[in-house]
Amino acid sequence: MIIDPVEKTISIKIVYFGPALSGKTTSIKTLFAHFGKEDKILSIESTVNRTLFFDYGTMSFQNQDWILKISLYTTTGQNFYLITRPITLKAVDGIIFVLDSQEDVYERDMISWRELVSYFGDALKDLPILVAFNKQDLPNKFPSTKFLKQIDFHQYQNIDSRYTIAVSGEGVLECFEDIIRLVLNKYYDHKLISAIN
Repeated sequence: MIIDPVEKTISIKIVYFGPALSGKTTSIKTLFAHFGKEDKILSIESTVNRTLFFDYGTMSFQNQDWILKISLYTTTGQNFYLITRPITLKAVDGIIFVLDSQEDVYERDMISWRELVSYFGDALKDLPILVAFNKQDLPNKFPSTKFLKQIDFHQYQNIDSRYTIAVSGEGVLECFEDIIRLVLNKYYDHKLISAIN
């Protein structure tokens, strides 16, 4: 988080992380479309529309006095470009972990989660995380409790979860609102920011 009292701006960085084909790019594109900002997102894609490095866009929201600038990124799910993922995660304020809720790819979700843990270690426990159980419209879903129990979610200070269907937009906006809430609550609780009228 960057607070500029002169310009009266608060800047935060949110990253969509998760396994390949879980719906990260679809989620961010759906979110930007909701705000009528489809043209404000930059995607670096392969010839088969797979994310090569990351998708990126910025949104700003303003009250009477302050501007909240939110930079949103997705990480590539393709392991060939794995080196780009920790770079994209640098200085992140909150993570939306997008997983594929189909039972037959459960292990791929767990591998991606373990990778995320490997980047942050114990520091991940204090990082705001929103787990998005995506693809709820598809059959053969595993129960969300299975994943949450396996990652021992009780050890995390700032974690929440939602069900999403990225292709239709269901739950995508709520995930965005929830991760912003978690991020701002974290900094407020740490007395790094005070309430803004």
